Formats: sequence, structure tokens, C-alpha cells
Amino acid sequence: MDADDVADELYALPPSEFIAARDARVAEARRAEDADAAARIARLRRPSLAAWASNLLVRGARTEAAKLPELGQALREAHRTLDPEQFRELSHQQHRVVAALSRRAGELAAEAGQPVSETVLHEVERTLHAVLADPDAAEEWARGRLVKTLEAPVGFAGMTPESAAAPATRRGAPAAPPAREGGTPSRERARDRERARERKRTVDRARSAAEEAEAEADRRQRELDRAEQARQASTARAAEATAHVKDLETRLHEARTAQREAQAQADKDTTTVREADRAARQARKAADTAAAGLRRLSGSEEAGEETGEKAPGRRRGGG
Repeated sequence: MDADDVADELYALPPSEFIAARDARVAEARRAEDADAAARIARLRRPSLAAWASNLLVRGARTEAAKLPELGQALREAHRTLDPEQFRELSHQQHRVVAALSRRAGELAAEAGQPVSETVLHEVERTLHAVLADPDAAEEWARGRLVKTLEAPVGFAGMTPESAAAPATRRGAPAAPPAREGGTPSRERARDRERARERKRTVDRARSAAEEAEAEADRRQRELDRAEQARQASTARAAEATAHVKDLETRLHEARTAQREAQAQADKDTTTVREADRAARQARKAADTAAAGLRRLSGSEEAGEETGEKAPGRRRGGG
């Protein structure tokens, strides 16, 4: 399994589908005994909505997105050479391009079934400004696997919507710094550097807190996914057991019905046996009586025959 291909596939999905799809891919890699791919995929983090919408531009608006790093390079060159006129022109172009790409990201998100808010689109714009300001950020964005909003380097003027190049007194010359009340320029620069450092520390703390919150959200999502899988499995087992109980109840009802019918037939047959037994005894008794009568009659007849033969002889002997 190619972990890079899987990563491209996962980061194209809406964030709500990311965790389940990632875990399924991890399980698939483990079944294939590809431990390296399983470990790499398991480390992939779910993107924020703004990061996902920014990734959509890399995939769904390649032509428009390709212009952004080129514009960023031109802006950085103008900043390096202190060409205010060119910088001002490029800054206007920057705002148009960023606004157009932000709108396109919103359209792509809606087409993917996950509309995003203006707040999310504002974070997309922050990422695009970071891409303009920082070549490393541009390279990271171009991979289409952002997990959080990118931030422009602190102190790099002209890379945010609020900045703009100041007009110069002549072409190629930097504008004069604005007058400050109180303090020397070196002290002011020191305070500016300290403020910039403090802003960076604040951003770093906020980024760390956001990463921790994202990690906690991922952990909770995994717990929810596991609980949902367990619920589905137990629900399926309960449904199977319910069906089995219903089948047993049906068979028990049928068995009880058969038992009642068999008992009724047995009772009926018992009555028939009793009546037949009584009739047989009566018939036997009658037969015995008839036999006894026959024997008596047979004995009387034999006795009569014997008596009738002897009587005439006696009469003859007497005469």
C-alpha cells in the first residue's frame, strides 16, 4: 500500500469523514502486514475546515492556484529591492488574487457537500497570504495536505491584507519612515522588535494550544468512532438474539399447541380404550356365561340319554 496515495485520498475528503476513512486504511494496511504504511497513515492528522478548503484549491483550481507562488515571488523581490511602485501594484494584484481564490475555495467546499462560513474563508485567506510571503509555506500548501491554517512570517510587511506599500518620493527609493513622537529611531526599532517577538510568542502559544486542542479532538473522535462501532456491533448482536428468541418462542408455541392436541388425542384414546376394555370384559363375561350354559345343557342331554337306555331293560327283566 502506498501511504502517499492514501494521504492524497484522505485529505481530499471532508474533515468529518477523515478519521473513519483513515482508521479503515490503517486496518487494511495491517491486514496486508504493511506495518510501515500502517504507521505512516495512523500519524496523519485530520485537517481543520480552513486547511481542507485550502487543500481543495490545490486539487480543484490548479490553474488559478499556480499563479499564487509566482505572485509571491514577485512580491518578495519587490520588497527586497524596495521598489514601492511595483510593490504597490503587486499588492493590489495580491488582494484580487487572494479574494478570488478564497471565493473559489468556498465554491469547491460547497460542491463537496461541506459549505464553509466566512470565518473559515478568512482563515483560508490567511493561508494564502502565508503562501505569498513564505516559499516554504507555498511548498507545503502545494502538497495539498495542510492540517491547519498557515501564518505569514511576523514582521514581513506587505504580506497581509492590512499592509500596503507607502508611496516613494522617487522610483526605486524607499519611502521615508513616519515621524514618531518621543524616543530615538533605534529605541523605536528596539520596541518594534520586542513587540514583534511578543507577537511571535503569542502566535506560538496560540498555535501550540490549537495543536493540543486538535490532538484532543482527534482522540475524542477516535473514542467516538470506537464507541459507535461497539454500539453497532452490540445492536447487531441484540437484533440477532431477538430474532433467535422470537424463533424459539414460535417453536415453543407450536410445540405447546402440538402437546395440547396430542394430549387431547391421548385422552380421547384413553376413553376409547376404557370403553373397549369394558365392552371386552362384558363380552368375555357373556361368553363365559354362554359356555357355562352350554356345558350344563350338554351335560343334561348326556344324562338323559343314559337314563332312557337303561329303563327299558329293567322293564324287560321284570317280566
